[in-house]
Amino acid sequence: MRLRDRTAVVVGAGQSPGEGVGNGRATAIVFAREGASVLCVDIDFGRAEQTAAIVRSEGGTAEATAADVTAEADLERVIDDCVRRWGRLDILHNNVGVSLAGGDAGPLDITEEAFDRIMAMNLRGTVMAVKHALPVMRGQRSGSIVNISSLAAIENYPTVAYKASKAAMIAFTKQVAIQNAEFGVRCNVILPGLMDTPMAVDTRAREWNQPREEVVAARNARVPLRHTMGTAWDVANAALFLASDEAAFITGVALPVDGGASCKIG
Repeated sequence: MRLRDRTAVVVGAGQSPGEGVGNGRATAIVFAREGASVLCVDIDFGRAEQTAAIVRSEGGTAEATAADVTAEADLERVIDDCVRRWGRLDILHNNVGVSLAGGDAGPLDITEEAFDRIMAMNLRGTVMAVKHALPVMRGQRSGSIVNISSLAAIENYPTVAYKASKAAMIAFTKQVAIQNAEFGVRCNVILPGLMDTPMAVDTRAREWNQPREEVVAARNARVPLRHTMGTAWDVANAALFLASDEAAFITGVALPVDGGASCKIG
């Protein structure tokens, strides 16, 4: 019960269609299992409610709400909703990300529309969520913000907008960390490597018109640790650590969760 009596907003707590569980859903479930009251946020209310229902079926506390991360007013409402329900905001977890499904492409093929769409979802949404969370956390003199970047931020990556947005996420996290440390607010970022999640695997299978098994096998082969991708639970457990008091003296850190893949960089 490392998050007993804490409140958490998980943005991106639903998941795209596919097998298994996504990072946001797994994180919401893990936070609740550790005692947090969780507001599950997704652009699709049904998907957010599915996550909240899983939490409640296990005896945890969770509510669902819909929000479009490209609309600042929606994110302001989400933060206000959490405070109205539970009186405080202890954890903000930003998990929204899109790449191929948003039209991402290489430097010679990227369009203005795709670039703007992906940057708005992957980066601007997090910036605006943090903007409205910080006054609450500063007032409490405490709070933990956990953002999700990607190993794509630091490795050779084929598409433009996803890499740019995830690299910027690391810089933004460090900015928030140093500018809010005096208020007791911590901000850290996780860099997942190759993960077996619906967004990472099933989306590629659909976009590339390949069997899921082929996508999984190719990705597994690239992972140093046991040649097996990680799962959403690996990301969720890292987020739990960073959100908890066990990481009370940790802020501004970019934590790879990648099965050793970052060891090959450089």
